[in-house]
Amino acid sequence: MTNKKKTQEQAVKEASAINLEGGCLCGALRYSVSAMPFDADHCHCRICQKSTGAVVGSWMDFLIEQISWLCGKPSEYASSDTTRRGFCSNCGTSISFRDTKHPKYYTLSIASLDESHLVPVKYHIHTSSQISWLCIKDDTPKYPGSRR
Repeated sequence: MTNKKKTQEQAVKEASAINLEGGCLCGALRYSVSAMPFDADHCHCRICQKSTGAVVGSWMDFLIEQISWLCGKPSEYASSDTTRRGFCSNCGTSISFRDTKHPKYYTLSIASLDESHLVPVKYHIHTSSQISWLCIKDDTPKYPGSRR
């Protein structure tokens, strides 16, 4: 490769092969992914806080073809014109996120992994909306809004 910066898609294809599995609280939704995520973040926006019921949403991004649903598929809620948030219709677990403007990518909740410690988070986004008493002490980059 030349000195040009790798595209996101190239980085995805070069990610080391691995098999990660996860699912919802009740087990009605189960998935497997065939690679490490090409991106992973902690999102502090109010929509992630409300949709996950937590102070932060932790997400990992994949190409859609890297994800296989082993059991069930998420129900979806349109939280904006282009955003669909996936959840288990049985137990309510927040499990996914997708942007209809970028149909080849799919985002899963890091917390839904069976072994969530395997996915390192790269940065924090929307820290301008973080809960006031939350003190972030890790060394990852922090962005007041979106990183893009």
